[in-house]
Amino acid sequence: MEAKESLIAGVDEVGKGCLFGPVFAGAVILNKANEKKLLNIGLKDSKKLNHQQRNKLVPLIKKYSIAWSIGQASAREIDSLGIREATEKAMLRALEKFPSPPELILVDGTLAIRLWPGKQKTQIRGESHFASIAAASVLAKETRDELMKRLALKYSIYGIDKNKGYGTEIHRKCLIKAGASKLHRKSFLSKFEID
Repeated sequence: MEAKESLIAGVDEVGKGCLFGPVFAGAVILNKANEKKLLNIGLKDSKKLNHQQRNKLVPLIKKYSIAWSIGQASAREIDSLGIREATEKAMLRALEKFPSPPELILVDGTLAIRLWPGKQKTQIRGESHFASIAAASVLAKETRDELMKRLALKYSIYGIDKNKGYGTEIHRKCLIKAGASKLHRKSFLSKFEID
């Protein structure tokens, strides 16, 4: 009889360095066979994929995952907790949506999730080492980008449709001219002397 595969979840965040909107986290559990399938289809670090490639992968990741979920933390939480704690909160929210906790989580980067009670392993450039982290990063990126697309209609002055909330030159110029919206991370704006 074959040994049961242990449930290992890859976790990754997107939008940590943005000036606008929430930080998102994805969590994905894959088995070995489906990891291979997704890698053969073209799964890799979301930063190395364009929107069309990521968009094509999203339904396949959802189809081949044992489980997947998304969590987020708002701009207000980022301002009150700080970016690290808010990012951890987004990751925990994603992980807590699973019906039962994974036996191990693989976290992209060097910082462990401090409030996670189970086993975890951090990995620099985790998306290049673990398919589940790459899958989590693709889901989180596409989900956040979809939200940014909707918010861009309401906050069109900041060019969110183009910059996705990142601090591009145009975004910063618009902030200086128009001031910050309620979805801007006020704690991130002090270095630009914007309130």
